[in-house]
Amino acid sequence: MTFKPGFDIMNNPLLNKGTAFTKEERSNYNLDGLLPPIIETMEQQAIRIENQIKNLETALHKHQLLTNLYNENRILYYYVVSKNVTEYLPLIYTPTIGDAVINYHKEYSAPDEALFIDAFAPEKLKTSIENYAKNNPAIDMIVITDGEGVLGIGDWGVNGVKIAVGKLAVYTVAAGLAPDRVLPVVIDAGTNNKSLLDDPLYLGNKRPRLSEKEYDLFIASFVAIMNEVFPKAILHWEDFGRANASRILQHYRDKICTFNDDIQGTGAMVVAAALATIHVSHIPLNKQKIIIFGAGTAGIGIADQLSAQLMRETGLPFDTAKKHFYLVDRNGLVLDNMTDLTTGQKKYAQQASEWASMPAGTLEELVEAIHPTMLIGCSGVTGAFKESIVRKMSDHTERPAILPLSNPTKLAEATAADLINWTDGKALIVTGSPSEPVEYQNTTYEIGQANNALLYPGLGLGALVTRAKFITDGMLAAASKAVADQISPSEPGAALLPHVRTLRETSRAVAIAVANEAVKENIHQIELTNIREAVEREMWHPTYKGV
Repeated sequence: MTFKPGFDIMNNPLLNKGTAFTKEERSNYNLDGLLPPIIETMEQQAIRIENQIKNLETALHKHQLLTNLYNENRILYYYVVSKNVTEYLPLIYTPTIGDAVINYHKEYSAPDEALFIDAFAPEKLKTSIENYAKNNPAIDMIVITDGEGVLGIGDWGVNGVKIAVGKLAVYTVAAGLAPDRVLPVVIDAGTNNKSLLDDPLYLGNKRPRLSEKEYDLFIASFVAIMNEVFPKAILHWEDFGRANASRILQHYRDKICTFNDDIQGTGAMVVAAALATIHVSHIPLNKQKIIIFGAGTAGIGIADQLSAQLMRETGLPFDTAKKHFYLVDRNGLVLDNMTDLTTGQKKYAQQASEWASMPAGTLEELVEAIHPTMLIGCSGVTGAFKESIVRKMSDHTERPAILPLSNPTKLAEATAADLINWTDGKALIVTGSPSEPVEYQNTTYEIGQANNALLYPGLGLGALVTRAKFITDGMLAAASKAVADQISPSEPGAALLPHVRTLRETSRAVAIAVANEAVKENIHQIELTNIREAVEREMWHPTYKGV
């Protein structure tokens, strides 16, 4: 079949304008007769999409409609999502993305311009990457997943590609990364999800996951070729299994410009939330006792970022700073005599000898024993912060900071409404999923969401603008402070973090702070006379231009 210019343009989502093609464009590009005769504005097109979404009953169906638009008209997609960011962000990413991942192989219709890497065919690795680069060599940001640790739902293999696509969509909506300069990648390294292995519709390799040795060798080849083909690109790792995630990050973080959002982004976002609670409680970080319920990838990332912040503020050595943190996993308080601890857990393990005579087998016993000032949940254990635990905490802390961060909402350790009621409105609350305002005793409590979308897009943009050699702890700290500084929660019931509707403004502020820090640390590779202007220039806006 021979394709003509008209169809070529209409089948390219970065060029297609649909009914918005002008008379001149229709004539010049052989589009006459291929479209209805009425010429519409982008706003008219957006109204049609919005009406279609309103008529759909489920969030997943709304996500699928937006995905279809993404694959047909990328500019209109970003215009519609940006215009309705509060309502649509949860549709294109968390929490709806979890259902999209689970159903990907059943609903598959298009590859979403992602790069699919087969780890069981290493001889095809370079060719696969170069095939993509032939169409688009100018890539600035690459989001990579292997689908082993998707949100709170676990191993979904190649279905995890939806995570990479969704994460990059947020980069574009929030920080204005141009959609033709981003690349979603899924590494198919197998899956241990039996339901997928037994499913005839599954689109990935029906093989168990690679061994650690095989896996690390493949990742080394992958990183080397990516850096060769896309030398300016930032590598963003997303939703890897916790052991692989930690190992990859530690190996590459001081060699290339890279970061892991689950570890560093989540940790930095929680630092922003913690700083916001401190603005109200006036309990400095060096006076805090912090329980982190959930000692996986996210929990360790949170502990790392908070301890780094504490060391920056006070000059304390790590061995002293870590004593402010109590990590709890499925077996209770993490102790140094436990077997099978991860590298991260070993760093924060409490000395078993000091707890020999103290009951700390349950979260409630631990709260009673140490009187925490801050309680952070990243466990995925629904309702873990029960009333008796919260009341014990508030008995000893006037303004307890409680952060049930697990998402989606059904996995949250507590609801904001319960926490407000159990503490008579005194709890300083940040949630992981969107939460409706809570009415209590004639006060409306706006609930801040520790949404990584407030932080990682600006972090990536700041690194991109300066072409930073690495992404450092200092850059992450600058991002945290920039997010926290967007809000002055002085009014009773005020949210502790920026609302998602300010996503663009918050990302801009984060990018400027991160870029300034990169320059301060002398790891920038571009000399900039005005960082604010440089950030503004990089922020793409969804408008139709000439083809």
